[in-house]
Amino acid sequence: MKTPAEILARNANGLQQPSWISKTPTGNSGQPSGSGRQIGVETKAMVNMIFARFMAIYGHKFKSCFETEDEIRIAKREWALSLSGFSEAQLVAAVDRCKETLAWMPSISEFLAIIDQLDGGDGVPTVWDAYVEACRYAGQPTTANWSHPVVYHAGKETEWFRLRTQEEREVFPVFRYHYDMVKRRFHSGEPLEKPSARALEDKRELTVCDVVKAFGDSNNISQEVAASLLYYLTKPEGSRSRANYRHKSQQKADELGLSVKLPD
Repeated sequence: MKTPAEILARNANGLQQPSWISKTPTGNSGQPSGSGRQIGVETKAMVNMIFARFMAIYGHKFKSCFETEDEIRIAKREWALSLSGFSEAQLVAAVDRCKETLAWMPSISEFLAIIDQLDGGDGVPTVWDAYVEACRYAGQPTTANWSHPVVYHAGKETEWFRLRTQEEREVFPVFRYHYDMVKRRFHSGEPLEKPSARALEDKRELTVCDVVKAFGDSNNISQEVAASLLYYLTKPEGSRSRANYRHKSQQKADELGLSVKLPD
C-alpha cells in the first residue's frame, strides 16, 4: 500500500509536482491514447487537479483504490478521455458536489452524472429533459423552438424517425450517447446553431385545444376528461407512442360508455 507522499509523488525538494499530483503521466505524453484520441495538456492538468483533490477529500479511501503507479496512470488516462471538453468550472463544481454527497471517490460514470445534474451554468438541460424535448419536437425539428442547440443536434444525430417510432428503452440510450458527444463539442467551443422557429409554431397547440373543447362539448364530458382522452394528440403524428396512447384512450372511452371513435 502506497503512502500519500508516494501517491502524490513529491519532488526532490519535498514539494508537490507543479502538475498537481505526480510524475505519473495522464496517458502517453503528447501521444494518442489506446483509443486513438489525443489527450490535451489542459485536460491532463484538470485530471491531475481532480485526483489531488480526491486524495485530500477521501484520504485512505482514495489510496485503497490504487496499489501501483500503473493503476493511477491507467485511471487518469480513462478519466482524461472521458472529461475532455468540460470546463474547469464544471469540473471544480462536480468535485465540490462529490465532497458534499459521496463518502467514496466516484466512478467516471458517477462523476459524469454529477456534471450533468449540475448543468454547469451554461443553460444545457439535463439529458432526460433534453430527451423529452427531442421526442416532443421530433415531428417538426426544423420549426420547433428549441431550448438549446445541443438538444436539436443530439436529436438530429439520434435520427428523428427513431425518436418518433422507437420505444424509450431502445432509443433513450442512443440519444444519451449522442447528447454527451454533442455537449462535449459545445463545451469545447464548437459553434452549434439551431433552426429558427416559425412565427406560427403555436397553431398546432391551439388546434389541439380546440379539438379537446369540441370533443368535450359534443360528448357532454368535462374538459379534464376530454383532455385526458385526447392527450395522444400532443404526440408526433405517425409515432408509436401516439398510437399506443390512442389505443388506451379508446379503451377508456369505451369504458365510459362513449359511443365514439377517437380521431387519429
